[in-house]
Amino acid sequence: MLSRCAGVSQNMAPDLNSAKKLFIFLGKSVFALLEAMVFALIPKPRKDVAGEIVLVTGAGSGLGRLLALSFAHLGSVLVLWDISKEGNEETCKMAREAGATRVYAYTCDCSRREEVYRVADQVKKEVGDVSILINNAGIVTGKNFLDCPDELMEKSFDVNFKAHLWTYKAFLPAMIASNHGHLVCISSLAGLIGANGLADYCASKFAAFGFAESVFVETFVRKQTGIKTTIVCPFLIKTGMFEGCTTRCPTLLPILEPEYAVRKIVDAILQEKLYLYIPRFLYFMMFLKSFMPLKAALLLTEYLGGFTLMDGFLGHKKQD
Repeated sequence: MLSRCAGVSQNMAPDLNSAKKLFIFLGKSVFALLEAMVFALIPKPRKDVAGEIVLVTGAGSGLGRLLALSFAHLGSVLVLWDISKEGNEETCKMAREAGATRVYAYTCDCSRREEVYRVADQVKKEVGDVSILINNAGIVTGKNFLDCPDELMEKSFDVNFKAHLWTYKAFLPAMIASNHGHLVCISSLAGLIGANGLADYCASKFAAFGFAESVFVETFVRKQTGIKTTIVCPFLIKTGMFEGCTTRCPTLLPILEPEYAVRKIVDAILQEKLYLYIPRFLYFMMFLKSFMPLKAALLLTEYLGGFTLMDGFLGHKKQD
């Protein structure tokens, strides 16, 4: 009789543990949902980035330049990387005029691993440990898959994705040591949905998104709570990168003004948001993608002009 009771109690113990874990999970989930609802109504406080060392890749023009100028206004120390020395020095000059007291410009080809490591070591010696890393540099070929030369596809991956590996390797260890830092990945709608005429670009942006999300999970599991991640997925931005592309539904999917996109990105960083999709319609698109029948999804994509987006693509036109 005693042995039977002992067996019953042993069987009940795992059940009690499972029930306890379930209740803890449900309680934390309810709290997390309530917190999200509150911050949806009341914006989260923006953190102070004055004095933070902010590195922006692709800072010589377009989105990277505007991001650098935004952080100049916020009192950050700026580290500017670009393959174009002339464009980067112009951004450096503009940042100083915008009020930045410490700005450092480095010519760096982010597609070359050894160059990234070399310039990163130089930054650490001359400026200090980077605390906000913005991987913004990107290129687009705009060719159908079979028409795209191998070397251009490799270049897309080197700049749009692999550069993120090397910059993380270079700067993440110091962030972990101090449990302080912010990793920003400028991905794209093309990192969420495959697009006609953008096979290599989509592949590189999917990779960048997945990598940034995975490193976020690593930091979460290791309880490195001081290291934040922000992954940005915008629709087309008027920076000249997608010159000639048009949108059939400007109300739902407008080609974004760079200044508007930068305001949203900087706000997301300051509020420590994990994901930012611009415009907001992209959140609804991703929700539809999760359950819509294939034929309906293709019809919607055709209606929105997704299949003809790249038809007028002219190639990169540099914007100041």
